[in-house]
Amino acid sequence: CLKEAARISIPGCLLHAFTIFLFSCLLQGCVDHPIVLTEAVCNPLYSRQMMSELLFECYQVPKVSYGVDSLYSFYHNRRQNWPCSGLVISSGYQCTHILPVLEGRLDAKNCKRINLGGCQAAVYLQRLLQLKYPGHFAAITLSRMEEILHEHSYIAEDYIEELQKWRSPEYYENNVHKMQLPFSNKLLGSTLTSEEKQERRQQQLRRLQELNARRREEKLQLDQERLDRLLYVQELLEDGQMDQFHKALVELNMDSAEELQSYINKLSLSVEQTKQKILQAEVNIEVDVVDSKPETPDLDPLSSEQSLEDVESINEFEPLFAEDQPEVEKPVAAVQPVFNLAEYHQLFLGTERIRAPEIVFQPSLIGEDQAGVAETMQYVLERYPKEQQAILVQNVFLTGGNTMYPGLKARVQKELLEMRPFQSSFQVHLASSPVLDAWYGARDWAVEYMTREEGWITRKDYEEKGGEYLKEHCASNVYVPIRLPKQAPRAAEASAPSRALTSSEQP
Repeated sequence: CLKEAARISIPGCLLHAFTIFLFSCLLQGCVDHPIVLTEAVCNPLYSRQMMSELLFECYQVPKVSYGVDSLYSFYHNRRQNWPCSGLVISSGYQCTHILPVLEGRLDAKNCKRINLGGCQAAVYLQRLLQLKYPGHFAAITLSRMEEILHEHSYIAEDYIEELQKWRSPEYYENNVHKMQLPFSNKLLGSTLTSEEKQERRQQQLRRLQELNARRREEKLQLDQERLDRLLYVQELLEDGQMDQFHKALVELNMDSAEELQSYINKLSLSVEQTKQKILQAEVNIEVDVVDSKPETPDLDPLSSEQSLEDVESINEFEPLFAEDQPEVEKPVAAVQPVFNLAEYHQLFLGTERIRAPEIVFQPSLIGEDQAGVAETMQYVLERYPKEQQAILVQNVFLTGGNTMYPGLKARVQKELLEMRPFQSSFQVHLASSPVLDAWYGARDWAVEYMTREEGWITRKDYEEKGGEYLKEHCASNVYVPIRLPKQAPRAAEASAPSRALTSSEQP
């Protein structure tokens, strides 16, 4: 119960008790006051034996009492004139227990456990939101999901009917909860000064200048090779080799010598213009726009690290830009988002508010082959006669950190109404403080029974009856001692064969 309470908050009383325990060990070497300790329902004897050995042998505790946290919570709330019998539903971080209590004592034979609690609900909610918002996978942490689960989730009284309501856009807009994830709206490069921005711009211009010069040289080389090929075909015509000339025209996909001459003239002009531009680029510092990229994407701060292949991949856009237009230098615009960053980092909680806590009633939602709370509660009640069932349902008590969802009490009442006979009465109570009532109940019990022997295991009991020994009380487990089979004494076993032997030797 201390670990479950510390998961939500650490009250001063818990911190004070732990401080006393620590200082007693450090200053005196032992703990000279009694200890009240909680244990699991139907705790194995070996686990209790190890804890008793640690407390009595190491810390020299005078006496110890063991109890169940949910029964301590039941004991604390029973002071409000509730009946001493009831059905305790304890749902914590790892599991959920159904505990029948008859005349103030736990009926351990009919206790049932469901391996589902707040942890599984938080993991399920995390999976739902990570699938819904894959862009925020790392920000949807388990601790954040536990916070959302306790602050935004609720139990639907009728799960199917509630899902139908969420299909309405109006209902969705009125009931959806928005959670803002942490984000930074600082833009990349916004911390650079004007001088640094100008220097970066000059570096990018120099890179473009070198790139354009290299591409002009490559283009000049390709045009020169094509021009040499066409001139060779023209020489075949001048030498009178008509068969080879016509064959070469077919390979070049040309029809006549006039078309060949036209292509030679165009290529000669292009080669000459490219040579002039290369010479001009060596003298002029400014960057020519021949065969260059569109200006705005190149000058983006994010493109300063891109590779040469990425820059050359824009060659298909060359016809969109004239070769004889001079480049006009433009200032670099700041990178502006095309959407609201704050809204992008928001989680919209719709049906997830009811789907996550619903696994306690429907474990099949997460693929668990278990019965839910309603089915388990009905199974436990059916193990008693009708008279005892009527007594148990008069005080259905809800406790534990996983019972703090709004609507849980109404859901349990609805389930009881469906399973109980017509016009039968029942009462459902919620603990005043589902998380801390276990500690308060243990405190109340310790104060009331401090001077009594009931429920306390002394050092003498530990030495005589073993570490697994337990003294029962109103909030404890049921003690079932270890029953070892009786073995015949070794002397009797040894004498039995000898007597049989002597009897056989007699005539």
